[in-house]
Amino acid sequence: MNVLIETADDITPAWVGEVLGVVPDALDVTPVGFGQIGSCLRVTLSGEGLPPSVLVKLPTADAGTRGMLVGAYRSEVSFYRELEPTVAVDVPRCHLATDVTDDGRFTLVLEDLAPARQGDQLRGGTPEQVLAAAENLAGLHGPRWCDPTLLELGWITMQDAEGADLLASVYGPAIDTFLEITGPLMSAEAAATVRATEDVVVGWSLARAERFGIVHGDYRLDNLMFSPDPAVPVKAVDWQTLSLGLPAKDLAYLVATSLDAPERRACEEAVVAAYHRRLLAHGVTGHPLEECWDDYRFAMLQGILVSVFGCAYGARTDRGDRMFAVMVERTAAAVRDLGTLDLR
Repeated sequence: MNVLIETADDITPAWVGEVLGVVPDALDVTPVGFGQIGSCLRVTLSGEGLPPSVLVKLPTADAGTRGMLVGAYRSEVSFYRELEPTVAVDVPRCHLATDVTDDGRFTLVLEDLAPARQGDQLRGGTPEQVLAAAENLAGLHGPRWCDPTLLELGWITMQDAEGADLLASVYGPAIDTFLEITGPLMSAEAAATVRATEDVVVGWSLARAERFGIVHGDYRLDNLMFSPDPAVPVKAVDWQTLSLGLPAKDLAYLVATSLDAPERRACEEAVVAAYHRRLLAHGVTGHPLEECWDDYRFAMLQGILVSVFGCAYGARTDRGDRMFAVMVERTAAAVRDLGTLDLR
């Protein structure tokens, strides 16, 4: 049987048996989430030797959109197939990750994390949630810290001069669109900070390349599942934006976009210190806490960069507009507090 499927109708007891090794007595399929770049289906299972449910991720049905998303689909599938076994970040267990075809078809079957709860980007997180997420993040960065074999993978890359040139050509227009959309939702101070990033973002994107690792690229509350289990309090999902780069970009993005300024100011040094301790536990050497803190300050532009492009070029929703505005309001405050624009 071909385990690569295309629609919910293809999820049959026989197919589940092929994937999980046990044919269920019965199953029920329901959609989960909004499905903007694909579909996510919860498959509830009955029968001995099976989990209560699994999640099945499929690409969008629109062939044109699917073709444009091949790279993102391959990133997530390749993470589970090639990188996840080599790192220590807590993620859903992967039951199946097929090849991604040239026209963007794939099938991914993952552990269903219910009753864990997704973080809420608009509402923000708690310092305790951010601390747990930062410690989990060190499990992504630490085991492959500056690992030269990452540069040989091909499907995951580091920013280069060509990419920096492209960034220089599109970032200014993206800022214009972003501020047109979010202007009424943000302070004038935050908008001014966004404008000020245009002069430094290209050099910033290439800087500190001597320290690199696997960068999730969108490690924020909406992509984190929080559990009351103290042994595994958080798991990270959505691995479609992977790159190689300065690991602190993920850390700065997480902290700045999750917490309003007073909460962030009160806990960020402790969060960075806890993340750094976990890095050392995963074998990182030659990276003192002072350097980690400086990288964290420097990396703060990540939250603005990702939000500007996500808002300017992504599918618009009312929640999305408000979310990007809040993320940038929080991050812009961190950029000003930490003197990020003065760092090189």
